[in-house]
Amino acid sequence: MKNFLVSGLALLFILVVSSVFVVPEGQRGIVFQFSKIKRDADTGEMRIYEPGLHFKIPMIENVKRLDARIQTLDEAPDRFVTAEKKDLMVDSYVKWRIVDFSRFYLRTSGSFDQASILLKQKVNNGLRTEFGTRTIQEIVSGDRDGLMAKALESAESSRDDLGIEVIDVRVKAINLPNEVSNSIYERMRAERNAVAKEHRSKGQEQSEIIRATIDAKVTVMLADAQKKAFEIRGEGDALAAKVYADVYGKDPEFFKFFRSLQAYENSFNSKNDIMVVKPDSDFFNYLKDGDKTK
Repeated sequence: MKNFLVSGLALLFILVVSSVFVVPEGQRGIVFQFSKIKRDADTGEMRIYEPGLHFKIPMIENVKRLDARIQTLDEAPDRFVTAEKKDLMVDSYVKWRIVDFSRFYLRTSGSFDQASILLKQKVNNGLRTEFGTRTIQEIVSGDRDGLMAKALESAESSRDDLGIEVIDVRVKAINLPNEVSNSIYERMRAERNAVAKEHRSKGQEQSEIIRATIDAKVTVMLADAQKKAFEIRGEGDALAAKVYADVYGKDPEFFKFFRSLQAYENSFNSKNDIMVVKPDSDFFNYLKDGDKTK
C-alpha cells in the first residue's frame, strides 16, 4: 500500500510538472494539440501565450516559442540598376519584429529563415524601384535618406502579409561591381600616369632651360675672367717691357751683360745640358778674355 501511494504521488508530480510551461520574457508561445494549433473556444482565433507561467494538457499538448524581440536581416550585397542603367552593389540591412504572431505562423510556419527570405524580397523590390528612378549622382550626393525612407514605406505591407513590422531599412554601402571597378581603376591609373608623364616632361623641360641658362652664365663669366686676365697680363707685359726699356736706356752695355748672365744661367743649370756652338759666337762674348764692358 505504501509503495502504491509513493508511485501515485510520483506520477502526480510528473503530471503537474509536465502540465506547466514557461514563456520567457521576449518570447511568445503557441500551443499545439495533436499537431494542431490550439484556438480560443469563443473566437476561434489562434491562442498566443504571453510571457509567464501557463498550463497545458500533458502528453497531448506541446508548446512552440517564437522570439518577439527585434530581429536583424543582414544578407550579402545585391545588384541594383540605376536610372542610367548602371549596376551598383548595395549592402543593406533591415530591422524587424513580429507584431501578429498568428499571421506570422500561418505564413511562415514559425520559420524565421522563411520569413527572412520573404522579407528580403519585399525590401529588395522596394529598393530596386527607388534605385531605378535615381541616378548614381543623386544616390551618392545625398538622396540616400529619401531612398531609405521610400524603401521603408514600401516594406510596410509586410505587416498585413507576414504579420511583422519593419522598423528600419538602412543602406550600409554602395559600391560598383568588381568588373566595373577594375575598369574604372585602370582608367584612373592611366589618367594619373598621363598627368604624371606630362608633369615629368615639363619638369625635364624646365631642367634643360635652367641648365642652359646656368651654362650660358658660366660661359660669360669665364669669358669675362679670361678677358680680364688677358688685360692684366698685357698690362704686366707692358709694364715689364717699359721697365726693361728704361733700364736699357740708362746703361745698355750693363743691360746686355745682365741678360747674358741670365742666358748663361738658364743654359748651364744642369750637367746634362749640351750646347754645340762656334767658339767665336756672340753668345760667349762676355766669356772671352779682355774687356767685357766694351
